[in-house]
Amino acid sequence: MADVSAVTDDTFESLVIRADKPVLVDYWADWCAPCRQIAPIIDELAGEFGDKIDFYKLDTNTNPRIPTEQGVLGLPTIQIFSAGQLVKSFTGGKTKAALIRALDEFI
Repeated sequence: MADVSAVTDDTFESLVIRADKPVLVDYWADWCAPCRQIAPIIDELAGEFGDKIDFYKLDTNTNPRIPTEQGVLGLPTIQIFSAGQLVKSFTGGKTKAALIRALDEFI
């Protein structure tokens, strides 16, 4: 079972941009209630699809540079990267089914 690991401003390039497989990044903050609601769903997806997709969470409170560079304007924001390129991005709470649909082409 794969875990959702933390990614930071300093590790984003190596873990996300240079990844060998698709990557989902969950941008969150401790004050964000919808972020807390979506976190267990992301954990479930990591357990189910972690062999095909890397799952990371980025705390926007302690890592402001990458969210700014990636145009993150609201939380939670989920971004999917493939071959170092942003291929999907959405903001706000999502159901597990909606996230699986977004990941479909990568699993």
